[in-house]
Amino acid sequence: MKAVKEAWGGLLKPVFVPASIVIFVMIAFSVIYAGTAADAFDNLNNAITSGVGWWYILATTGFVLFALYCGLSKVGNIRLGRDDEKPEFGVLSWFAMLFSAGMGIGLVFYGVAEPLSHYVTPPEAGGVPGSTDPAARQAMELTLFHWGLHAWAIYVVVGLGLAYMTYRKGRPLSVRWLLEPLLGRKRIEGGIGHAIDAVAIIGTLFGVATSLGFGVQQISAGLEYLGWVDTNNWVTVIIIAGVTGLATFSVVSGVSRGLKWLSNINMGMAAALAVFVLIAGPSLFLMQSWVQNLGGYIQALPELMLRTSPFSDDGWTGDWTIFYWGWWMSWAPFVGMFIARISRGRTIREFVFGVLLAPTIIGSLWFTIFGDAGILRQRENGDLLVDGAVDTNTSLFQLLDTLPLATISSVLAIFVIVFFFVTSSDSGSLVIDILSTGGDLEPPKITRVYWSILEGVAATVLLLIGGTGSLTALQTMSIATAVPFSIILVLACVSMLKAFRYDVATTPRYVRVTTTPEVADSEQDPARSTPRKRASAGISSTFSGLTASREGLTSPGRTGTVVLAVHEVSTEQLEVHPETGAVEYSSNNAPVDPLGGEVFDTQEFADSAEGQKDSNHPG
Repeated sequence: MKAVKEAWGGLLKPVFVPASIVIFVMIAFSVIYAGTAADAFDNLNNAITSGVGWWYILATTGFVLFALYCGLSKVGNIRLGRDDEKPEFGVLSWFAMLFSAGMGIGLVFYGVAEPLSHYVTPPEAGGVPGSTDPAARQAMELTLFHWGLHAWAIYVVVGLGLAYMTYRKGRPLSVRWLLEPLLGRKRIEGGIGHAIDAVAIIGTLFGVATSLGFGVQQISAGLEYLGWVDTNNWVTVIIIAGVTGLATFSVVSGVSRGLKWLSNINMGMAAALAVFVLIAGPSLFLMQSWVQNLGGYIQALPELMLRTSPFSDDGWTGDWTIFYWGWWMSWAPFVGMFIARISRGRTIREFVFGVLLAPTIIGSLWFTIFGDAGILRQRENGDLLVDGAVDTNTSLFQLLDTLPLATISSVLAIFVIVFFFVTSSDSGSLVIDILSTGGDLEPPKITRVYWSILEGVAATVLLLIGGTGSLTALQTMSIATAVPFSIILVLACVSMLKAFRYDVATTPRYVRVTTTPEVADSEQDPARSTPRKRASAGISSTFSGLTASREGLTSPGRTGTVVLAVHEVSTEQLEVHPETGAVEYSSNNAPVDPLGGEVFDTQEFADSAEGQKDSNHPG
């Protein structure tokens, strides 16, 4: 009992209690009004998409510009930690964790279904007839638009701000501190800060619940497609309970153990599934399509990023683009905080382009393999539709059924979904728990279990209450909880830019100084009208150790001059004394010459820049 009291003692009650109450009220509302829940969700979805859809589109494009500015400007040199700090995780493990947590279940759920849907039923605003060559190209452009730069830019805003405020400025790992440069510490530690974290918790829980709902639908549909079960409410509950149990076990074990290994295993299985479809399917066609899809996405991006379709009444923008932007924003506290948690020690430039570009490129390959394979199959055989429409739950298994080893690949796909389910749930629970404890990086295990179970309960209720409209119920909860958080995200961009400008203006740039006094060469080059100069180089840690040039010393009435060669030093090449704080240059992480510093006894080498440098450093 004492241990339980101590665990609960770490909670931040002004955040934990209101967030829990709101979540339970929303779940209870769905249960009480179960008879009209489907219509209620549909009406709420229409109201949100028509009322704030334009705001979602404008804000999300602004997040892309914010991320690119941070990565390309001087802001990118700022390290998310101490100046000499090294990243905690290797690149491969880092990428696997952020990608697996970022959009795992969605990739599997929509890998075949979304491109095929856009191909069969394209948006009215595009003016392209369905099931045509232009529709196939547009389908992939739209899919990559939804899963590319815009999605990951939303995560960059939260993740970058949290990593900066926590690991560089020493604030707790909590969403509220993103707005401290704008609002000040007093407001952030008061009611406004509590409200920000509570909103983040509510949005995160329902965002994760949406993904869990998608995962459960696809797992049960896959098992039914294989003829192993008949889908019903009990099967849904059993699947959620089983996978939530695995997620709970994982989140209790912590990031460095359970979550890291689960993410690596899951990415390995997902890669194996993609490689199998690539090899067993139309390989050459898919690789050609990937190159074209990347070009098409880049070309279409300027037009798509601000498309609101005001003259269209087909509801496509609300069902797809606005839903995605709301879904990503509801996930932003969870994914952003999780990415921040695993990104300590990286520069802002590394963070931005690692989070922004790498998943976009890998995602484009994933959707090309599954999406274009599905479109090609439908064009040639026409057997991937169910009653004339795309079945989102079974489209992946329908495609795998057309390839060799269909049963094995389908089982592998189910395992990938389950593991994505687990990594999304456990990392989401961990992040929510960190928020509810005011930024404690090692929150109580009992509350980790609490949030993990609550996510499963929310997903179960939305699935069972939504009935045939369960997909609409899941989508509606995502975009609804993202409305207030979208405002917080925009304010966070303004706040972070204010902090970054100060950091850039006051943070010193480290350089290594080399003396280069000019000394006339003993040999005269007949082809030159003036003697060739050589630099006798040396290194000094203080300017007092530098030697003035001869010309300055021998000329009457003139002061000695020093010619300096300045080499900018990255923070990875610094060693900071832990007690004195003295900064020293270390050659351990210096750039490595890929040519190995080889010397050639030729005139071409002697006249080259490399030869000149070698003559300055004999022996």
